[in-house]
Amino acid sequence: MPGIIGKKIGMTSVYDAEGKSIACTVILAGPNVVTQIKTVATDGYDAIQIGYGEKKEKNTTKPLLGHFKKAGTTPKAKLVEIDSLPMEVTLGKEFRIADVFSEGDIVNVIGTSKGKGFQGVVKRHGFRGVGGQTHGQHNRLRAPGSVGACSFPSRVFPGLRMAGRMGGDRVKIKNLKVLKIMPEHDIIVVSGAVPGAKNSFVVIEK
Repeated sequence: MPGIIGKKIGMTSVYDAEGKSIACTVILAGPNVVTQIKTVATDGYDAIQIGYGEKKEKNTTKPLLGHFKKAGTTPKAKLVEIDSLPMEVTLGKEFRIADVFSEGDIVNVIGTSKGKGFQGVVKRHGFRGVGGQTHGQHNRLRAPGSVGACSFPSRVFPGLRMAGRMGGDRVKIKNLKVLKIMPEHDIIVVSGAVPGAKNSFVVIEK
């Protein structure tokens, strides 16, 4: 499926024809470059590698410098593989948001969610804790409760919801509508929220 790499700018709201406010996310999907064309003959499968964002040469490894030199482009900060593009593809070809999407399209957005660190079960899984402080309850409002059985099976079952690291996961939000495209600024506005912090990389795909 066709796609493009962008950078999350932030959230705002727009008004539809009926005057209803719609929460939306602004994404800077600047020019992407085709950095590699993979084929069944050479790589075992068909794919297109695209790059976005500038990166200093001193912070780029020599193998990647050669990779970008072969494509005839400068070092890129983010590389992603996609299935196809709605245009003829050549190595080093530059394309923009208007070449892939149009207003009214339904898209999926992939990003890395914000990391929340080590969190308890109330925040991580929505536990309610003990509902009151009567009957001798003490400091149990946000506790997870019992986690395992006694002599049988004498263990904690895998996958039990417990405290742990929250966030920092790859998340795909589906069926977001393209509300507006500003080709002169390489900006696309999609409805709803998009995973990740401001200035984080996201992938928009059909």
